[in-house]
Amino acid sequence: MNLRPVLMTGAVLALGVLASGCVATRGFVREEVAVVDQRVTATDTRLGVVEGTANDALQRATAAQQLAEGKFMYEVVLSDDSVKFPSDRDALSPEAEARLTELANRLKAENVNVYLEIQGHTDSAGPEAYNDQLGAARAEAVRRSLSRQGIALNRMATISYGEEAPVADNSTAEGRAQNRRVAIVVLS
Repeated sequence: MNLRPVLMTGAVLALGVLASGCVATRGFVREEVAVVDQRVTATDTRLGVVEGTANDALQRATAAQQLAEGKFMYEVVLSDDSVKFPSDRDALSPEAEARLTELANRLKAENVNVYLEIQGHTDSAGPEAYNDQLGAARAEAVRRSLSRQGIALNRMATISYGEEAPVADNSTAEGRAQNRRVAIVVLS
């Protein structure tokens, strides 16, 4: 048997493979596929976390909506002479704490599942963005106080209206004092 044609054919095939640029070995391909598989797995994991977080947020929003679908029961406003917020402050006065204690005791005595929307308001002095933050801080101070007195956190939500919803004229000192308030809306 003449090996020359067989060797020649093998050499031509080897030369053809080298000339085509396809020199990938099985090991190389496995390594590259493994890298891609790791990237896909990591992406799937991140998408799963994002999807889980989105689902959790949707469930909390749905629960809050169900709580608040009831009717308006009453509103408590912390703005009368004894509980006004000083300008540029979010701390509760002893009088405001006493009013909140009365409200918490009333809610516990009524023993009705209610939802509280705690609305923070400011006067128009200062930048709008700052007033939004101050209104939120006032509402949060009230929420913390009620929580310390046994009102469940999942039954309260805070919102800041800043200077957007005045109840009095901001051009007078008396009007600005009335606008520095927190309103607690009680919904059944």
